Amino acid sequence: QVQLVESGGGLVQAGGSLRLSCAASGTIFDINKMGWYRQAPGKQRELVAIIISGGTTDYADSGKGRFTISRDNAKNTVYLQMNSLKPEDTAVYYCTCQALGSIRWRDYWGQGTQVTVSS
Repeated sequence: QVQLVESGGGLVQAGGSLRLSCAASGTIFDINKMGWYRQAPGKQRELVAIIISGGTTDYADSGKGRFTISRDNAKNTVYLQMNSLKPEDTAVYYCTCQALGSIRWRDYWGQGTQVTVSS
């Protein structure tokens, strides 16, 4: 079993910054993709950013130029640096990874961390 634990969420004023972290633990033989999704009240969960094992990244248009995703493969940890935050960035942010656990490859999700941006 693989567990994901997020940290770094909180309340910030518009224009401020936050750095989210997500550490994967458990029986892990390999991790391919790691990334972040978010879900605002009344809206569907949407992609924020993704990074694959080789370092290739992809961002939703809403975060391009403001968000940076990175990972530390040795620590099985993914980060999301969010700058110039806007009230519309307010959401629960979920970490996800595609990992090879004790049996097979599958996607795993964290519990989510709240990000609130005040105007």
